[in-house]
Amino acid sequence: MSEYDVVIVGGGPAGLAAAIAAKTSGCDDVLLIERDRILGGILNQCIHDGFGLHRFNEALSGPEYAARFIDQLRSLSIPTMQSSIVLDLSTKDGKPSLLVSRLGELVKISAKSVVLSMGCRERPRGALAIPGHRPSGVYTAGAAQNLINLENIMPGKRAVILGSGDIGLIMARRMTLEGAKVESVFEVLPWSSGLPRNIQQCLVDYDIPLYLSTTVVDIVGMKRLEGVKVAEVDKDRKQIPGTERFVPCDTLLLSVGLIPENELARGAGIAMSPITGGPLVDDTCMTSAPGVFSCGNALHVHDLVDWVSEEAERAGRSAAVYAGGKKTGSEKKTVQVRPGAGVRYVMPDHLVGDDAILAFRVLVPARNGKVQLVSRGVDGEKVIKEETHARLHPAEMIRIRVLPSEVSALGAGDVLEVRVP
Repeated sequence: MSEYDVVIVGGGPAGLAAAIAAKTSGCDDVLLIERDRILGGILNQCIHDGFGLHRFNEALSGPEYAARFIDQLRSLSIPTMQSSIVLDLSTKDGKPSLLVSRLGELVKISAKSVVLSMGCRERPRGALAIPGHRPSGVYTAGAAQNLINLENIMPGKRAVILGSGDIGLIMARRMTLEGAKVESVFEVLPWSSGLPRNIQQCLVDYDIPLYLSTTVVDIVGMKRLEGVKVAEVDKDRKQIPGTERFVPCDTLLLSVGLIPENELARGAGIAMSPITGGPLVDDTCMTSAPGVFSCGNALHVHDLVDWVSEEAERAGRSAAVYAGGKKTGSEKKTVQVRPGAGVRYVMPDHLVGDDAILAFRVLVPARNGKVQLVSRGVDGEKVIKEETHARLHPAEMIRIRVLPSEVSALGAGDVLEVRVP
């Protein structure tokens, strides 16, 4: 059995940033495991720009953003295991261990701390229960992106996109640039699920219509997709009779949400959030299993890779501290963090330190909306912080810092609630 101080699972943007942070925090024994033959994760197929605007003040493509971290990883001589899949994570006896399949052999690895940064996967057609046969021409948006950008294969010539998430919006533009006709983008919600800049740059600039409160209700075709039937939906997302219409197409791209990759965490018995699909963590990114940390899209789906890298650096630093034998705050008072009115979820689940960044998503869009941090304890409720945001939107992750002075005002057992009144 091989032994390391810190093991990073996943070599995408989160894993790269976590490994670098662990090494630069003084931990010399770091290993990064990646199932693909190359590092970079999903960034390798994201050839559009817009990455790194916050971190580097530049608009980089996905491969360019990844290359900056890969170069730093190599300069620090951090070892990697590529083409390797972690099959199992065990936390028995309080010491994490992993079972890894690598090029036809099984390797057991023990670690003082582990960072889970496996990213996320797309929600497939099967999760939507759309009626119809199973003709060729139905893809997730990410699969189509991989075919075009990495395999030089064009999925089709006449496309419909279901879901207005960022991948779907970007693929509407990409398909158009490659000569396909994108008929429409349909979104079941009454608002777009993507960033405003992608609505403008990918749809408006190319005259691609977006229909809100509309979804695909039938897939038509046997061997090859012939078209889709769409219909409007009410506020409860139920089909409105009489609004059905047929849209001819040979390609349907699904951009209907992302699911954190967390089979390892579930198998290890780690406490999970039913809302995000990721582990419950404290402000050091440590899960309910001592020594196991989680970050990036494996923790909760982010909108910007810049925030993935920042969160992963916190996880990497915390993992290095834990591997060095120091506690990461568990001996201090614990403050529970909960979503309140107008908030879908908030991360982290609880605070053990004196300084934290809360990341959350709202339920509905709002302009000039107020965000409140409310302390709830035995003495009642108290608003400890209030901010006004010009734009609040479910597609955008909102971040708010809790200062040491604000944390110190909270008592042990208090609940910190994030509200959008």
